[in-house]
Amino acid sequence: MTHTTVKALTFDVFGTVVDWRSTVITEGERLSADKGFEVDWPAFADAWRQAYIDQTRAIARGDQDWIIVDEMHRKALDQLLEEHRIDSLTKPEKEDFNRVWHRLDPWPDSVDGLVLLKERKIIAALSNGNMALLTNMAKNAGLPWDCILSAELAGTYKPDPRVYLKAAELLGLDPSEVMMVAAHAHDLRGAKAVGFRTAAISRPLEFGPGGQAEHLPDGEFDFVATDLVDLAKQLGY
Repeated sequence: MTHTTVKALTFDVFGTVVDWRSTVITEGERLSADKGFEVDWPAFADAWRQAYIDQTRAIARGDQDWIIVDEMHRKALDQLLEEHRIDSLTKPEKEDFNRVWHRLDPWPDSVDGLVLLKERKIIAALSNGNMALLTNMAKNAGLPWDCILSAELAGTYKPDPRVYLKAAELLGLDPSEVMMVAAHAHDLRGAKAVGFRTAAISRPLEFGPGGQAEHLPDGEFDFVATDLVDLAKQLGY
């Protein structure tokens, strides 16, 4: 089987298509400057992201009741604000800051790469983010999805196999006709386990210049690309 049998590309979004960390840090620094308090925003962003990861994994394992990502982000934000003794934000300010995840900036190659890939394949977001979050993000960042397939539609979170199988079902495709594109090995392995093809995207700056890049083992995935434009080139665009 070659990549020419693939009819749709599904994309992880946080970290793969958008730069969550830099956006959160930038908006956080702006907020603290306006309100007159100091925070280690890189550490704050990392902790906020980790809380999301922990909750989605717990739900995927069946250890926690279902909630959407907006709700888990808000729950984590309230806890982090308390830990940092930040009590000067109004309720509307907290709600707006929680929606920073709706306003994440794309990586420099993302829009151009998606436009290229869309020329020959269906391109769809396949993210743990809820539908409203992903829709607002796409509008804000100019992400040209053909459709948005949130894990919300499966009632669980990646890497639960039901998320990938629901995506293939909704696209009317066999799993072998879908390629998962992600910067995270666990996501690619989850998709591969149900029959998806896989494309790993290197995002060494996801956790900042001093962060540890995701390890994407050689030979485990069908494609390994430096970014989305490189993936398009490898697919013959």
